[in-house]
Amino acid sequence: MDFNQQIVDAFRANGGEVNEPVRFGRGLVLVHVPRKDGGVRVAPLAAIQDDGARYVVGTAGGSPRNPAWVYGLRRAEEVDVEVPGDPVVTVRAKVEELVGEERDAMWERFKASSSGFAAYEHRAEGRVFPIFRLIG
Repeated sequence: MDFNQQIVDAFRANGGEVNEPVRFGRGLVLVHVPRKDGGVRVAPLAAIQDDGARYVVGTAGGSPRNPAWVYGLRRAEEVDVEVPGDPVVTVRAKVEELVGEERDAMWERFKASSSGFAAYEHRAEGRVFPIFRLIG
């Protein structure tokens, strides 16, 4: 079974808490990203919740290239987001990409939340990771 599908299944089975195959706790959301072909991809993404919004970042594990879902969010005005709860709840969210100082400040928050994010920065060959605000 695909690694991301294992995470999606664990998220849905455990009210949004994921401890296998990797320990994420309740720090993930499932974003339903529209594809060019009209389909939808469910992407499990680390999220920071703040002031009624959830923030997700396109690190691709520090790859020098954006993950494919970034382009889907850039095309979308709204997406469905599954959030932790008992049971997991799906909300409709407006999509906004952060830019400039606002993006940079949120990136600092991601790095403060997990040392893994800082490590990604060193492997990304200068790529600036896109960050999205999901309001809903």
